[in-house]
Amino acid sequence: MKNIDEILAMAANVQQELEKAQANLDTIEVEGASGGGLVKVKASAKGRIIGIAIDDSLMQPSEKGMLEDLLAAAFNDARAKADAVSGTEMSKMTSGLPLPPGFKLPF
Repeated sequence: MKNIDEILAMAANVQQELEKAQANLDTIEVEGASGGGLVKVKASAKGRIIGIAIDDSLMQPSEKGMLEDLLAAAFNDARAKADAVSGTEMSKMTSGLPLPPGFKLPF
């Protein structure tokens, strides 16, 4: 079994790698869309909303309800894509670590 100093050094290294991975997630962009692309939401893989694009055809008072629904759907699509990218990036980071089976990061 490794001594406590080696374990603490490994934990510190894991912490540093996690911080790098988290910072990297904010640089990766995903785009969620709804209504066949009429509404688009751009977000970082960390879930930060970067921008929204709404097709001009939806800018009618009679389309308000549909626009609200499409915005919610586009946000959810962007969030799902951000979660998928985040999971992939974090699994890349943890793939070389000697973690017990079922152990999840971040803590």
